[in-house]
Amino acid sequence: MKFKSLTLIFLFLMSFAIGGRVLAVETPEELRKAIEEKNKSLEEINKKILETQKVLDETGEKSKDLQQEIKKINSNISSLNLGIRSSEINISKLKLEIEEVQYEINDTEKEIGLKRDAVARLLQELQKKDGETTLTIFLKNQSLADGLAEVNEIIDINSGLSGEVNKLQSLNDQLNQKLGKSASKKKNLEVENINLKNKKVITESAKSEKQTVLVQTKNQEKTYQEMLKDLEAEQDNIASEITIIEDKLRASFDPTLLPGKRTGVFAWPVTLIKDGGMGRISSNYGQVRPKLDKGRPHRGVDIAAPSGTPVFAAEDGKVVAVDNNDASSWKKYQYGKYVFIEHQNNLATIYAHLSAQVVHKGDIVKRGDLIGYVGNTGYSTGPHLHFGAYWAPSMVFKSIPPAKGLVPIGVYVNPQDYL
Repeated sequence: MKFKSLTLIFLFLMSFAIGGRVLAVETPEELRKAIEEKNKSLEEINKKILETQKVLDETGEKSKDLQQEIKKINSNISSLNLGIRSSEINISKLKLEIEEVQYEINDTEKEIGLKRDAVARLLQELQKKDGETTLTIFLKNQSLADGLAEVNEIIDINSGLSGEVNKLQSLNDQLNQKLGKSASKKKNLEVENINLKNKKVITESAKSEKQTVLVQTKNQEKTYQEMLKDLEAEQDNIASEITIIEDKLRASFDPTLLPGKRTGVFAWPVTLIKDGGMGRISSNYGQVRPKLDKGRPHRGVDIAAPSGTPVFAAEDGKVVAVDNNDASSWKKYQYGKYVFIEHQNNLATIYAHLSAQVVHKGDIVKRGDLIGYVGNTGYSTGPHLHFGAYWAPSMVFKSIPPAKGLVPIGVYVNPQDYL
């Protein structure tokens, strides 16, 4: 019988060429042990961060006085320092995990090399018989039995070749998966390095805030209370003006233009504790908080989390505003530092009270992109993210002194209907 050309098989075989790589000194077992130690350290650090966050939550709920304010700022700085340590450990862990994956990649490449050699040997055997027909094989052998034996041998070689090629393809698929895993971890490492850099900046800002409070109050309770009373009155005036504008905008609201209420329209902007993160819901949409909102219903959902916790875009969209309503580290109004994103489904989302923003007006973001970090800017009692949703066509951005920047105002809807 006639055997088909082996050119395509040779080309297929050459596609599995191995690129040389240098392994780290650590063995896979040593790497695994080191990774487990880093995981334990991370668990301990994160536990301390959550404990510090609990102190911050309790401090924010108590009656306001200067000592409580200083205690809150000190706790926030401690939490931020722990967050820096957490990022440092995570960076070390990711580097070890990348090395571990590299071992797996090298092992798979070695297996591919062995399979490639096996396929090459089978191809060499077939080359010797290439071009012979079944009749030629029988004629050259002295007996029918010898001819049948040679034909069966060729069939076995073909079968073996097919099996080895399939195994080779499977190994190549495994290699691609491991390369993808490595690329993902390298991306995570890049993001964590960015997080570490930003957390250090946020920590310095928190230290500066403490100094400002002490200087402006002259460390006197009476002065603090006078400043606090003025701030609360100014914030109440701002909120009243916003409410008047919102009521006018709501007159033209058509709820049928919004997406149907269902889970998953938005991703959670902060990873919750139940999902391995640091966030927890501290205030639901529509909740009335007399001391904070003067009886007005809450316009979003608050997610309490330590300062410096990454905040992600809830959905694809365009960043239409990146601003700060704070006049100073003491004169803190409305949303403080915020990011506002408009989506393609007539919804828009706000991410408020941030400690830092990492996107700019006009940026196009994807669901899950890093856009900023949880903070305590604006009119806030402690570190958290205010996440709100709006009917996008209704939005206006208005200057309302003494708040700085532009304050976003529009027809707000329940974000929890879409999370």
